[in-house]
Amino acid sequence: MVNATSRVIRVETHGPASVLTSTTVPRPTPNPTQVLVKVVFAGINFIDVAERNGAFPTPVPFVPGREGAGEIVEVGSEVQHGFKVGDRVAFLGLATYADYVAVDTDKLAKLPDSVSYEEGTALTIQGLTALSLATRSYPIQKDDFIVIHAAAGGVGLILSQIASRRLGATVIGTVSTPEKAALATANGTHHVVVIPSSPAPGTKNAYEPLETLVASLTNGKGVHAVFDAVGNATFEADLAIARRHSTIVLYGFASGPIPDFNLRRLTPKNLSVTHVSLYNYINTFEEFDELFKEGLELLKGDDKVKLEVSKIYEFEEIHQAHLDLEGRKSTGKLLLKVADSN
Repeated sequence: MVNATSRVIRVETHGPASVLTSTTVPRPTPNPTQVLVKVVFAGINFIDVAERNGAFPTPVPFVPGREGAGEIVEVGSEVQHGFKVGDRVAFLGLATYADYVAVDTDKLAKLPDSVSYEEGTALTIQGLTALSLATRSYPIQKDDFIVIHAAAGGVGLILSQIASRRLGATVIGTVSTPEKAALATANGTHHVVVIPSSPAPGTKNAYEPLETLVASLTNGKGVHAVFDAVGNATFEADLAIARRHSTIVLYGFASGPIPDFNLRRLTPKNLSVTHVSLYNYINTFEEFDELFKEGLELLKGDDKVKLEVSKIYEFEEIHQAHLDLEGRKSTGKLLLKVADSN
């Protein structure tokens, strides 16, 4: 049954998690090229927090959420690519903290029966981000040495598995607690360095243990690639641990943006530095479809990638979900349960 209304989580004004408000609005109507999806799970991501608190400018009011999975309940008259009512799907879109979302089909994918809605949601942003990093941003090669910062995060856990178990690289990860170190190790990270998020007073270089480890493992040569979603706190270490002709891949700035620096600092090692976004790898339906199908292949076989869903929050628990995420109390993927899957 398709309801006439839709529950949503809405932000009326920028601020702390308490500004997230549950309300009911008319159900959206898809345009001729869209489908209407009844959402089962929505992903919870750092961008949602940044939009809510105003760090990422978003006009209010708005409904957060960038991804989800559920069932198609209505199809526009001009929809292509064979989508139909009843299809189980995962998608990228906007305003996904809601019962119903009108979705453009260029970021929509069918889910096989073997893939749960939870897995489909976890694969859509974090899984595809990890896959694009490993195959597009810097194509990881067998026997490469790589560093992954925030190795126990949602992307880091998946990227570690892809790099070590699928592509044969040696993975060195950084995390902030011993508990996160154990999780990273269980998900394919070979060597883990614990770097507290609040270093001891007087610490000149919190990343010295990482630099020492990299030098030891690589005979002083450095790593072939660094994957960095932390930014400001880690960039100097990135420059130090990178080998000649290597690549530093930036895909987030959790600790703040990188200060301006002289590009000539890259010259001594002929370093490449790139800042990438998942969305620029999937501008078209064909690009999204190709990457998503590659992602589904990761979920098969004896060496299949595990999508770590660390916690599922009920709709009324959205405040706590945001508090946990911005307080860095979480690992893996966080999901918002919108509806039952049966």
